[in-house]
Formats: sequence, structure tokens, C-alpha cells
Amino acid sequence: MKKNIAFCAGLLAGTLLAATVEAQVSPKTHPSTYTSSQVATSGEEGPGADGSVQTVLSALTTLPEADTLIYINPQRILNEAVPRFMPEKDVADMRSGFNQLKQNVGIDPAKIEYIILAVRFKKPSAGLSFIPPEFMLVAGGDMSADSLLVLARMASGGKLRDEKYGNKTIGLMTVEQIAKQAETNLLLKSFAEIAIVPLNANTIAVGTTAYLKAAVDAAEGKERLSREGLDSLLRDPTVLISAAGSPLSSFKKTFGLLGTETSPRPAGCDSAFGDFYASLTMDTNNFMLRGAMNADNPDTAKIINNLLSGLVQQAVNTVTDKATQSALKYFSIRPQENEIVLSADVPQQIVLDFIKAQAKPKAEVAPTAKPVTRAKKKRMVRRRVAKLGQ
Repeated sequence: MKKNIAFCAGLLAGTLLAATVEAQVSPKTHPSTYTSSQVATSGEEGPGADGSVQTVLSALTTLPEADTLIYINPQRILNEAVPRFMPEKDVADMRSGFNQLKQNVGIDPAKIEYIILAVRFKKPSAGLSFIPPEFMLVAGGDMSADSLLVLARMASGGKLRDEKYGNKTIGLMTVEQIAKQAETNLLLKSFAEIAIVPLNANTIAVGTTAYLKAAVDAAEGKERLSREGLDSLLRDPTVLISAAGSPLSSFKKTFGLLGTETSPRPAGCDSAFGDFYASLTMDTNNFMLRGAMNADNPDTAKIINNLLSGLVQQAVNTVTDKATQSALKYFSIRPQENEIVLSADVPQQIVLDFIKAQAKPKAEVAPTAKPVTRAKKKRMVRRRVAKLGQ
């Protein structure tokens, strides 16, 4: 029983703190030009999909502005994707662990409706020093945010301290090892202190202190994330994971093209180049990857398309793993007006075979015994001794 609870607590904590794919969304320059014809969706809509996505949209409109957004659909991953790739016994153990966690702590990971990873980039300070981006992970659903905070306090071993901000109490914890490294590595500064705060009864946020304070302010109506950006991210309610972004806008902000925090500068060039949307979903037989990137104009779109197509073909010819070769052959990249459109329908069986091949223990190769080489005996050479008087 304790093992199951520990497993589920670890899974929940990992889900709330992990972040893997990077995507960037600017509230002003998101990839709003992508249409359903350019980025095809799965065509599947589960029961209550429209109502569910509206619930998520309503909840997320109270978040602060972001330059990076990634959406994860935990319920579809746990209920549809995981059972297809995990042994039935492991799935049963996982669900049993979820039930025990709910009974003991009051949290059921299967009831988490959404997880959002948000990152915002900052303009340089007055001293023109680079400021690392801030991050925040938000989870919401049929759960108790206060219970999650209690669980976080237990896991911290008493290291979580309270700070009052507005009408909320934020829990703060310094990550000693990272804080020490951050003294000489500014890129780690954002990760030296972790904060956690319940934004409402069933929504909790974990991340950078300054960003969580902005989330508390946004809940009061200040500088909220644009609905337009969220519509782009959540255009398909059936996805497993989706992302959308504007890396060029983030680059301009981070490296001073838009001025500093104290001295803003008007943008010299407004271009949607690099704005993108990407999603991963599934139907009965396939995993479906959909994406599009703004290339600013048709000529640039064709140039980039030729480059990417050549790289994919080179990968197909170079990779020796048969499963990877098969998967790459399903990728399609094509130019469409000002954009490059990506699509791939990969059979689930190929993915399953790849996972099994990676999980299979490699056979140990017995060391080959080296032949014993006998040392050659040196031949004794006798020398004649000259007799006296000769």
C-alpha cells in the first residue's frame, strides 16, 4: 500500500514539476493565421469535449501573460494512451495507487483536467544583464488545491516557508544546490527558489516566485493572458499535448530589441516569422502530429520547406533502426502560402514496437577468453673463454 501511494505521489509530483517540448506564445503575435485546413485535427471529439475545453479556457483566461505555453491533457493520456502501451497489470496497479492516494491524501491524479506550462521572458535590466526566463506550471480539475499544498509541505521536510501576498499565502522553498550554482551561473537563477500557491479551490500553481505573484495579480484582473492566444493553443480539444509560440518575439524581448525594463523601445520590425502551432493527438490506430510555422512569405516558406525535407530524407537514409525509419517515412512537410505545414500519422503499432525494443534488456555479451601466450624461452649462448697464453 505504501509503495502504491509513494508511486502515485511521485507520479503526481513529476507531472506537476516536469516540463519537456519548448514552445512560445506571444499574446500579440501568436500564430493566429493557422486555419483548420492548414493544420488538420483528428476529427474525433470525445463526450463533452466542447464543454471540457470551454471549462479549461475559462480557467486559463485568469492566468498572467506568457511567452511560452504548453498544454497537457492528463485525462486522455491516462485513460486512452497509457492503457495501450502499459501492461494491463501495471495499469491496474496505477489506478489502485490513485485510489489509495485519494483515500489517504484526498487527491486523485486521474481527476486533473489540465496541466499548463507557462514561461515568460523578461526584458534586460537597466544594467543590460541577461535575465533568465520565469516559469510556472498550473494544474486544475476535480481536486483540492489546499490538499496538494499540504502534500508539498510534507514532501519539503519543513523547508517550505510562507509569504503573504495580496489575499494569498505563497509557499517558498530555496533549492540549496541550485542556489549555490546560481551564484556563478545566471541561467540557473530562476530555478534557485520554487514557489507554490493555490490560485483557487481546485487550481494550483508551482514555479518562479515573481511569476506566481503575477498569477495572483492576474486572478484580480491585472495583465491577463489573452484569450486569443489560448484559442490558438486549445483549437483541438482532443489533443494529448499541444503547443504554440512566437520565438522571434521572445528573442527580441530578451536581447533588448524592445528596450529594457526601465526604458522601453518600439519594435523596429513586426514579423510573425517563426510563430508556430504543434499538437499530438490519437485515434483508434494512429498517433497524429500536426503543426505549422509562419515563414513570413511564400518564397521563404519554400526555401525552408526544401531544407527541412532534405534533412528528413537524410535522416531516413542515415538511421539504421528500422522502427525509426518507418516512423520518419510517415512525416509530410509542405509549403502552404506563407507557412510550412507538418503532418504525420504514425501507426500506434510502430510506436509500441519501438517502446518494446527500447525496454527489452540487452543480451550481455560474454567476454571472449584471450588465448594464453607462452613466453618463449631464450636460447642460452655459451661463449668460449680464451685460455691463458694463447
